[in-house]
Amino acid sequence: MIVKDDTYFMKQALRRARAAAAQGEVPIGAVVVLNGEIIASGRNMREAHKNALLHAEIVAIDRACKKLGRWRLHDCTLYVTMEPCPMCAGAIVNSRIKRVVYGCYDSKAGALGTVFNLADHPLNHKYEITSGVMEKECAAILSEFFSQLRKRPKGNKNEN
Repeated sequence: MIVKDDTYFMKQALRRARAAAAQGEVPIGAVVVLNGEIIASGRNMREAHKNALLHAEIVAIDRACKKLGRWRLHDCTLYVTMEPCPMCAGAIVNSRIKRVVYGCYDSKAGALGTVFNLADHPLNHKYEITSGVMEKECAAILSEFFSQLRKRPKGNKNEN
């Protein structure tokens, strides 16, 4: 029997992160869970679509809203491999997600506790935060991606 706990769902988010890396995207993946089942997933797609908004969390939230036919995800949990940025934290508030579980911290743009915590502000929605789930694995995929990126000749980096 498969136990569907935070580790299980983070492994599913990591699968999406690996798919992103395989496409040359920053390897961040996300899944939205309702009643113990994944209802939507996303991965970074900014490079492929030349769209700054296509973070893994935004893609997963958008797909969950479409699948459920509603924008309020008050009964859903978002699993994401890296701490959400300010834009994604805002989307979490606006979609009313109940709980966010993330893997590694983002020391440059983390908006759920590292750089600042959007949940500390008097907004119209509060959510639970669980951090550090499979932190080492989530950080490792990012470290490996950027290590490989630095090894490429300068002209081969996707700078658009």
